[in-house]
Amino acid sequence: MSAAHVIAIDLGATSGRVMDIAFDGAQLNLHEIHRFPNIPVQTPNNLHWDVLRLWHEITAGIAAVSEAASIGLDCWGVDYALLDSAGQLLANPYHYRDPRTNGAMDWVFERMPRREVFARTGIQFMPLNALYQLAASIRDGSPLLDHAASMLTIADLFNYWLTGSATCEFTEATTMQLYNPALADWDRELLAAVGIPSDILTPIVPPGTKIGAYQGMDVILPACHDTGSAVVAMPSSSEKAAYLSSGTWSLLGLELDEPIISDAAYEANVTNEGGYDGTWRLLKNIMGLWVVDQCRATWKAAGNDYSFAQLTAMVQAAAPFQAFIEPDDPLFLPPGDMPARVIDYCGRTGQPAPENDAEVMATVYVSLAYKYRYVLEQLTAVSGREVDLLHIIGGGSQNALLNQMTANAIGRPVIAGPAEATATGNAIAQLIAIGELGSVAEARAMLSGAPDLVRFEPQNAAAWDEHYERFRALLE
Repeated sequence: MSAAHVIAIDLGATSGRVMDIAFDGAQLNLHEIHRFPNIPVQTPNNLHWDVLRLWHEITAGIAAVSEAASIGLDCWGVDYALLDSAGQLLANPYHYRDPRTNGAMDWVFERMPRREVFARTGIQFMPLNALYQLAASIRDGSPLLDHAASMLTIADLFNYWLTGSATCEFTEATTMQLYNPALADWDRELLAAVGIPSDILTPIVPPGTKIGAYQGMDVILPACHDTGSAVVAMPSSSEKAAYLSSGTWSLLGLELDEPIISDAAYEANVTNEGGYDGTWRLLKNIMGLWVVDQCRATWKAAGNDYSFAQLTAMVQAAAPFQAFIEPDDPLFLPPGDMPARVIDYCGRTGQPAPENDAEVMATVYVSLAYKYRYVLEQLTAVSGREVDLLHIIGGGSQNALLNQMTANAIGRPVIAGPAEATATGNAIAQLIAIGELGSVAEARAMLSGAPDLVRFEPQNAAAWDEHYERFRALLE
């Protein structure tokens, strides 16, 4: 049987790649064709995505694939591009870490109460959400919205350039805090309250939709939000399994049939994002390996270019449980000298400050594992669902030490893999659309037998339980 080939374009916050993925009826074979950095551009006042460079790299990668039936692209969420009436890009899109959103959440809540915003959208409150980015532009008198004819998420911008079709893919739409699950549409009352023009919105279309063609290849929407694609590749369909999509961000959640927009969900500040085939992802965004990456970058600039193997050895040699951070403290959101911020946070919270690089990294690792436990407790309480297993998927699943720490902290087994979950889920959606695969359940059953999955059993439960309340106290 000849293999069916699809192209999966996976854009992350720090890098992108173009993958040629072949399916022979029994297994997927992934081949990386082109990898490229995603380097934001800092102007004197703002931080932007370099979408023209990304477009160049995307098209170069596609050109290097000899033959494929279709193309699918996934990307991060919340950010957007504005186009004029001729379909031209009005300005370089802002990066979600740009500081212009400072104070924008309170500005929105003066126009619509916070509780009502959640009741309408079911989305976690984060200053980087598109709602607050747009609100900041309106508050600050930016002329861009006056000249905009359409607004596209970053994924939809590239899909528009590939096909000429201006749409908004469902999973991306639900990340923006502008979508109302009860209406199954944009929330125009929320938009009006904030002053966002509703005529710039494009039609929302589900994953699996063919929106056009590029150089003879169908362009098929996967779950364009990268976490949505990653969850498609979770190698289990058990209702008692949770997932952690681990990368620059950690996204810990449950796959549900309906969103949960309740008082308990509001108090826990969890989010309801759309998934493939009408599913919903009840999850929470956690700062994740961003803190680790920024520590490494700071140390590298100082002449200490630690490998991940060296970091692992450093953490293992350091005494655990000396101090903790709240990974989602606003202190850790912007880029910069993260080791200094870890030390500063510990000092401000009355804890022993880490005295060297190893102790800084041990503090970050243990804190991430404990934050996963804390959020998992929130999700099970909000949903009423029992969880007996955690799947860690995505690039962070290759961090064996953090995987083991996570198993220890949550007191449940962890299964790590696939590492290429996002590209794999992207390809699965395309293969279903072209008739090569029957369903997500069929794909997950195939993935569950993959030889590269690694299981981690909880260890040292007493010690991890003993120190957990100290961590909880920082959050509560």
